[in-house]
Amino acid sequence: MTENFPHLVKEMDLQVQEARRTPNKRNPKRTTPRHIIIKMPRAKDKERILKTARERNSVTYKGIPIRLSADFSTETLQARREWQEIFKVMNTKNLQPRLLYPAKLSFRIEGQIKSFTDKEKLKEFITTKPGLYEMLKGIL
Repeated sequence: MTENFPHLVKEMDLQVQEARRTPNKRNPKRTTPRHIIIKMPRAKDKERILKTARERNSVTYKGIPIRLSADFSTETLQARREWQEIFKVMNTKNLQPRLLYPAKLSFRIEGQIKSFTDKEKLKEFITTKPGLYEMLKGIL
């Protein structure tokens, strides 16, 4: 962090929560990058770091380019979990579902892409589509 954001680190209280190597899924013998999880007391700090990283276009660790990604809050994870059962059914029926950030379900039907932020709006929509209604009536 001090290598990339020296002016931000002085203002923040950062703690490394976890650092570990994970096995590569394709080739277990190949060395993989280390995942470093940093715990920040305030969400605003995380937003400032990610914004600065986007502006810089490259972040390095010991001179090697790395990628930063944000974690999801517990509320966002719970909202995304609520879509999982519907997502699985739609996936088996080849509707090409996607979970967009933060917790928005998107899928393709009749050549159009439809997006829904909550289950109530999806319920209203499926009442107009009998095939989709039959597919999801037990879930919703």
